[in-house]
Amino acid sequence: MKKILTLLVAVIVLSGCKSTMMQSAQSQKLDNAESGSAQVVFVRSAFVAQAIQASVFDVTNGEPEFIGIVSDETQVKYDTEGGERMFMVVGESADFLKAELKEGKTYYSIVTPRMGFWKARFSLHPVRNDDSAKFSYDNERVQKMMKNAEFVEVTPEAEKWATNNMPDIKQKYAEYLPAWKSKDVSQRQEATLRAEDHL
Repeated sequence: MKKILTLLVAVIVLSGCKSTMMQSAQSQKLDNAESGSAQVVFVRSAFVAQAIQASVFDVTNGEPEFIGIVSDETQVKYDTEGGERMFMVVGESADFLKAELKEGKTYYSIVTPRMGFWKARFSLHPVRNDDSAKFSYDNERVQKMMKNAEFVEVTPEAEKWATNNMPDIKQKYAEYLPAWKSKDVSQRQEATLRAEDHL
């Protein structure tokens, strides 16, 4: 019962079209990635589950590192090291995106929802320099999403939320990563940001 109540509280807190735990970024301009680092932008725009937010983490080192909360029509910039990385999005369940990043380059990932039992489940998709891809930089809808989504930043309240919910977040990481790793090669490749998939 305690676990169910904790989950319900998390659902209520992460409700609303835009998270009150994130704040509008001072700069609404996408700057180039800094020298010696790579940049990943997580963006969301959806026609379903608009009232539920998705939390995104860097799990490269095996411990979830909070990146931010992605609401409908918002985007979060994340600077990190180049090389191989792993990201996780959390809702009712967890999903993952592998990334092979080049220093000095900027990459995009689309956060998409699908309805679950308690709340929305989310997936992370790479945006590619490939017209045949599900999400491509040349796609008009993707361009509109990138242009219109508001850049937001983490607040102390968001950091506190992540800290308070970290046991549940770690549990989802441990539960769902093995399932992601057990997917066939083609499925895992579809959920990978390749080095050439930069702006």
